Amino acid sequence: MDVFETERAVVVRAEIPGVRGEDIRVNVDGQLLRIAGVRKVPAHFDVQRLHQMEIAFGPFEREVRISIAFDRDGVSAHLEDGFLSVTLPKPEPLRRQVTVETE
Repeated sequence: MDVFETERAVVVRAEIPGVRGEDIRVNVDGQLLRIAGVRKVPAHFDVQRLHQMEIAFGPFEREVRISIAFDRDGVSAHLEDGFLSVTLPKPEPLRRQVTVETE
């Protein structure tokens, strides 16, 4: 998992090959970003004897604390080529004109 900051957002990028988008859940709870899902065993394999197993199947969950302020309503997630990118946009700076009062 990579977490990096751009000028406009914090981006979390997770490598999760073999997992479909409908099997992934992304939640924001305060400063916590939670990515959870399940990597299902392919149904088309008729395994009789296992010789080596390095690919983990089943449920998974990762949490990362985001210490930079971000707009929770603008969070988006995109899955492409086995990489999930979650974009947490930074809030727009609050600007206002201040009137100078005189006596």
